Amino acid sequence: MKKEDKTALITELQNTLGEYSHFYLTNIEGLNAEKTSALRRECFKNGIKLVMAKNTLLQKALEAKGVDASLFAALKGNTALMLCNTGNAPAKLIQDILKKDKNATKPELKAAYVEETIYVGAQNLEFLSAIKSKNELIADIVALLQSPAKNVVSALQSGSTTIHGVLKTLGERA
Repeated sequence: MKKEDKTALITELQNTLGEYSHFYLTNIEGLNAEKTSALRRECFKNGIKLVMAKNTLLQKALEAKGVDASLFAALKGNTALMLCNTGNAPAKLIQDILKKDKNATKPELKAAYVEETIYVGAQNLEFLSAIKSKNELIADIVALLQSPAKNVVSALQSGSTTIHGVLKTLGERA
């Protein structure tokens, strides 16, 4: 490959990395065509971009982006890049695939860059799938803020019927 081609690919990888806030480095080596196509379809459905890249070119693109060098140890063997804007989406997808096929070992998590933190190793898959996205956190906060207001409103509404019942009973006695 010519140097100009490599430079163009590195620039393209940098642009692609810039479009997404989270990425996972995975190993999908050994998947047959059917499973690879199914993985690509699932990625598309979940808003995940799946890109294959040479490790050296990907490393240069990550260096240019300013990613910590501790991630580079995972750039060995076959590497597929899963890019998304929801931090836990690829982890959930990988878990679903592995749960559906108990004998499956791929896709395998090598490393991840989620919420500006680097996670190296497949042992982090469970933790990464539990990370809440920004929208999920906002929904939780809104629910917490609405909870006291709902309690007050329901207490006032139930109290009005109780007070009305007491007044009606007292009026009937008199």
